[in-house]
Amino acid sequence: MNVDVLLGLQWGDEGKGKIVDVLTPNYSVIARFQGGPNAGHTLEFEGNKHVLHTIPSGIFRKDAINIIGNGVVIDPIVFAGELEKLEPYGIELSKRLMISKKAHLILPTHRLIDAAAEQAKGDKKIGSTLKGIGPAYMDKTGRNGLRVGDLLLPNFSQKYNELKEKHLGILAHYPAFEFDLATMETAWFEKVERLKNLPCIDSEHHLNRLIKEGQKILAEGAQGTMLDVDFGTYPFVTSSNTVTAGTCTGLGVPPTSINKVIGIFKAYCTRVGSGPFPTELNNETGEKMRQEGNEFGSTTGRARRCGWLDLVQLKYAIMVNGVSELYMMKADVLSIFEEINVCEAYEINGERITDFPYDVHSLAVTPIYTALKGWKQDLTGLNSYEQAPQALKDYVQYLEQQLEVPIRLVSVGPDRSQTLFK
Repeated sequence: MNVDVLLGLQWGDEGKGKIVDVLTPNYSVIARFQGGPNAGHTLEFEGNKHVLHTIPSGIFRKDAINIIGNGVVIDPIVFAGELEKLEPYGIELSKRLMISKKAHLILPTHRLIDAAAEQAKGDKKIGSTLKGIGPAYMDKTGRNGLRVGDLLLPNFSQKYNELKEKHLGILAHYPAFEFDLATMETAWFEKVERLKNLPCIDSEHHLNRLIKEGQKILAEGAQGTMLDVDFGTYPFVTSSNTVTAGTCTGLGVPPTSINKVIGIFKAYCTRVGSGPFPTELNNETGEKMRQEGNEFGSTTGRARRCGWLDLVQLKYAIMVNGVSELYMMKADVLSIFEEINVCEAYEINGERITDFPYDVHSLAVTPIYTALKGWKQDLTGLNSYEQAPQALKDYVQYLEQQLEVPIRLVSVGPDRSQTLFK
């Protein structure tokens, strides 16, 4: 059992990138198992801020191997942009970064289909990042997609053109949508060459060999549980499995190899884009959270919706993931509040509900809150959990009792040093 899984328990943006960076010294390998350039993992250290989209968050640690698994979809243009931003750091990418041959490619036409379809939905948009993620996963499940390994085959151009023609047939259904495919293709093929220069491997064989050798592996998820295509707030979800089970299908490792499941959550809730959000605060309190927490998307720049912590949702996420320990992020943001609310249940049609409902998006959900005392103290300079104010410790203890899972870490700022282990 050499594989630990780290994933988000809310709607993404929980702070997974920072935690992977903090934990990487304990692991030989960091492996991304799903998602694509719609993810934005932010790391801060030594006064610098870094945003990664496809590359695993262990890339800045010199002793770690980083693997992009078969469950990931890759846009060569975005990927090359990430590589260029890493150049000043002198990272030996050919030794530290590997790509699964079975990872699927995002084509220029995938991005066009994504944009055309979202435009046509009008006010029924699901909040797509327009990165081509959905269309790429549709081609994957429809058995039409192109994979990284195909780039190495002599008939790749033929495969590409055949799929492009299918996509152009789809785009013909959106006559009002204008695009310049030739320009996009020129850039795409140029960046494909950069991708091909990196080790493209049979990652499932490689990872299982490492497991047999006793190497420790951290599987890094993207987005969050409530964006899972099966267990999230469908249809306002992503196109992949963001839960623990996605580790096995996204990396090719067996369930018996999984040890700890680390669940990351914010001390409050946020969501980007459309979809249900029971504890959302469309008021001054929500705006204060947004500004204090700098809640703007690292990939899209969009303002995140903010609300109080939702234990109904969080218990559900813990259940479907089999979470063994919790890490609470952004405790410092709540320092501005005298009183902190936590949702313990929903009221639906006059009934108290504690199980997350199937049709939450169509129901009139009223959160039932418990009020807790705030700590009203700057946490960002704390060096240990023992130094934390009693009100914060009480908040953590209350959550542990409610969730029945230990909270092992509390984050009090964006930098890797602002991390308190219990």
